[in-house]
Amino acid sequence: MGNRISELETLKEDLETRLARYTAHQRREDGALDKDFEEQANQTQNDEVVDSLELETRAELAQVAHALERLKEGLGDACESCGGEIDPRRLQVLPYTTLCVNCAEKLT
Repeated sequence: MGNRISELETLKEDLETRLARYTAHQRREDGALDKDFEEQANQTQNDEVVDSLELETRAELAQVAHALERLKEGLGDACESCGGEIDPRRLQVLPYTTLCVNCAEKLT
């Protein structure tokens, strides 16, 4: 379990770094919009992509924080829905999951 905590903390740091880059981009810390209309259009499209990536990153960060909290409470390998054990192979692929595959499939 300690290994998963370490893995999730590293993932959390990576996500926070990524989020900081997205925020810097949105604040135009790399400069204002270009005066050329076509370039402004490209920059606006880029902003929309960055907005989407930022939302995804925030959602993943929330999942990681939730999984870390559950691990620290000793609940990390138990499904949040049914209480059964989450398959270790699933946790390798999705270390921040809090649902077994059966309960996750019910949500989709």
